[in-house]
Amino acid sequence: MFDHQRYVTDGGLETDVIFHHGVALPEFAAFPLVEQPHGRDVLARYYDGYAEVAGRAGAGLLLDAPTWRANPDWGAVLGYDAPALDRVNREAIAFMHERRDAHPELHDQGVLVGGILGPRGDGYVAGDRLTPEQYADYHRPQLASFHEAGADLASVLTLVGADEAIGVVAAARDVGLPVAVSFTVETDGALADGTTLGAAIEAVDAEGGPDWFLVNCAHPTHVARALEADGPWHRIAGLRPNASSLSHAELDEAEELDEGDPGELSASLRSMVGRLPGLRILGGCCGTDTRHVAALWGV
Repeated sequence: MFDHQRYVTDGGLETDVIFHHGVALPEFAAFPLVEQPHGRDVLARYYDGYAEVAGRAGAGLLLDAPTWRANPDWGAVLGYDAPALDRVNREAIAFMHERRDAHPELHDQGVLVGGILGPRGDGYVAGDRLTPEQYADYHRPQLASFHEAGADLASVLTLVGADEAIGVVAAARDVGLPVAVSFTVETDGALADGTTLGAAIEAVDAEGGPDWFLVNCAHPTHVARALEADGPWHRIAGLRPNASSLSHAELDEAEELDEGDPGELSASLRSMVGRLPGLRILGGCCGTDTRHVAALWGV
């Protein structure tokens, strides 16, 4: 299902919805939109834009659900208990199936429905850590919801430590879902706790490893610094870069969206792509929209 095919995936959902669609997202959470008629309309327009990019690129489409914040800690802040989270995670996957059905013209190219997990805590700060077993217990219910709703795979984005990645992979194997792990890096190319990207990948692979790795929520110039040393870079199958070259701390403090420049973003990617022989999934993260993703694909 995944070998040799190239996939367009989406961009910076939350920043796009907030700054371009004028929709407030408390706690930066997009998943409640699935349960709102207007929210579903906004999401449909958002994902359909990436279906158009995939059509122009002649690539498959990976429809990743808007569930990055739909876990117990963030859900509780928004008033979602465990049954409510199960419901909304299932509804999100069902909505992605609806968007797949809306684009039969892409079915020969391949359209996959993915469930997205986010970190238990802050996506930019290492913070207090759990054991891999505790992380597995934490993320397993969301993965089970994805599986039971018919997701093709799951991806966990914006991780800052190998411990949580190991737990997510174990839980995904428990429920029977293919899984991808995506780390984010700082401007120096290392994870927030100082671990190198290569060491983090090797640590997760030593415990069984995911189906593939990605890097997200960092500008290509930051990722390139991680790739300067030799490493297991063949294991990285996807990139979802930020539009901005600002640091995570600077982005947190910014009051306006830094959309960067789509052409510069694409050029930065091209300068490093030779280090990533397995790259086949391209989308975006904070500040990106269809313009950026189309530029990354050269369409």
